[in-house]
Amino acid sequence: MAPEFGTPTDLVLRSLLFAPGNRAEVLLKLPRSAPSAAVIDLEDAVPPDRKAEARTVTHEVAPALIGDVRLFVRVSATHTDHFATDVTDGLPPGLTGVVVPKLESIAAVDAASAALDAAGHPDLPIVAGLETVAGVVDARTVTTHPRVQWCYFGAEDYVADLGGVRTAANHEVATARAQVAQAARLGGIQAIDMVVIDFGDDERFQREATEARHLGFSGKLCIHPAQVPLAAAVFRPTADELSWATAVTEAYEAALARGDASVAVDGEMVDEPVVRRARALLADAG
Repeated sequence: MAPEFGTPTDLVLRSLLFAPGNRAEVLLKLPRSAPSAAVIDLEDAVPPDRKAEARTVTHEVAPALIGDVRLFVRVSATHTDHFATDVTDGLPPGLTGVVVPKLESIAAVDAASAALDAAGHPDLPIVAGLETVAGVVDARTVTTHPRVQWCYFGAEDYVADLGGVRTAANHEVATARAQVAQAARLGGIQAIDMVVIDFGDDERFQREATEARHLGFSGKLCIHPAQVPLAAAVFRPTADELSWATAVTEAYEAALARGDASVAVDGEMVDEPVVRRARALLADAG
């Protein structure tokens, strides 16, 4: 039986699993690891001379995928020669949304929205890629656009654009990650953290995912099915966190009933900001 999906705005993207658009045999395996959503990639994962083939494959495999997984397509960036054709020829019916990379301004989102509308996709929400210096610095202009419902931080493109050096320590992207998370919060949307290109390094993935969750990200980009359960585990509240959140909310509500606005719980002072955090954890477990 096909899974029951809510509306796109209800979709929490703890894992967003990508696969190349010209690899039908790989695309058909996307639902197996049960990601929050899957992405058929028409952009970086497809060589320039295979773009047309990838659009055709996308239409061929999409009907078999849409009943089993939330499905997105990542088109090429708006400034490229491939964008217009990706939009007109590469978006099958039934998608949850479209991933638009390297967005940097309101004007760029407006252009993407207009192209989607003209191609007959007026209701497709956008996952905005923030992966250039301009995109990160002006992230708020993108995340507050009404067509954008999710965003992601692309570290590899960002560092290449910056002219920096990519490292496993992530010091070179620390500020950018925080800026993207903040901009997402201001836009009231979810932020999805960067790819771990060494897909065999589970320890690094778990470390980065934990950092991202602490920063306010909702999930992580995945390029291998083995990364999906790692993301699912990290981005859900733990049993200890839920126990703490329950104790905090119950104690605070009892304090309010007594006319107090703060209360001590296990030696920690609890007031309204702490309770907001506890309630968010409980909501995230739903």
